[in-house]
Amino acid sequence: AKLLKAKALLALKDYSNVISETGFILKEDEDNLDALLLRGRAYYYLADHDVANRHYQKGLRLDPEHSELKKAYFGLKKLLKKTKSAEENAAKSKFRVAVEDYKAALAMDPDHTLYNVQLHLGLCKTLVKLGRGKEAISTCTEALSIDEELVEALSQRGEAKLLTEDWEGAVEDLKEAAQKSPQDMAIREALMKAERQLKLSKRKDWYKILGISKTASAADIKRAYKRLALQWHPDKNVENREEAENMFREIASAYEVLSDEDKRVRYDRGEDLEEMGMGGGGGGGFDPFGGGGGQQYTFHHGGGFPGGFQFNFG
Repeated sequence: AKLLKAKALLALKDYSNVISETGFILKEDEDNLDALLLRGRAYYYLADHDVANRHYQKGLRLDPEHSELKKAYFGLKKLLKKTKSAEENAAKSKFRVAVEDYKAALAMDPDHTLYNVQLHLGLCKTLVKLGRGKEAISTCTEALSIDEELVEALSQRGEAKLLTEDWEGAVEDLKEAAQKSPQDMAIREALMKAERQLKLSKRKDWYKILGISKTASAADIKRAYKRLALQWHPDKNVENREEAENMFREIASAYEVLSDEDKRVRYDRGEDLEEMGMGGGGGGGFDPFGGGGGQQYTFHHGGGFPGGFQFNFG
């Protein structure tokens, strides 16, 4: 009856009471193989592998051919061997091999949650190092579903979200991790990076506005500017003049930053030009198209271009 109760408790994942019940049995009969097996499994699922192993070994010394004890003993041995291989490969920067080892270890016993949480964390950290952000987010989330207080899983998921450019998600995770572990400077540094990236993501992308790459030459920038300024000149867009004027301002602001070597370098570094009083204005008048004749349109750029720009269209 006590063995049946212990089996029922094991099925209910009430491991502490399994240990208690089998303890009573083993006091009366220290060689009870079923009790040794059940007690060993309870310690195994509590991730106390050394004690679990001692129970399996004692049972196998009494009956070397006991199928369930053999399965439990060699299953644990295989799991620990695969985990060691994963950790060693990760330490040697053999990250791709380590990923496969971690995945293989996790597949051995999906129900071993107290141990698998560390495997998920190890896998997540390795995937972050490989730059595989999406997979890392998934496995860190698995770890957090087992232990929501696992700060390292939270911070690693934040790092993974940085890789996927989910700036808001990264800030959220890293801020929570920093609150739970305020003395961890690595987390604070990662949070500062995430907050900076979030801020940068909300600024205007001058390259995108001009339709050029970040490696565009000065000549490329000027050509793109001329083409777009002509395309969106308000005099050429009478029917959608308001939209054209807005686009014209954006194009002029983009050119003002990217055509100035110092401003462009600062912009590319992620500095906030507006806070420094360098972006979106501050330029005098200039005539990028040159030449004369034709209709002259003077557009006074609001918000920082007091001189206005003159464009001559033939």
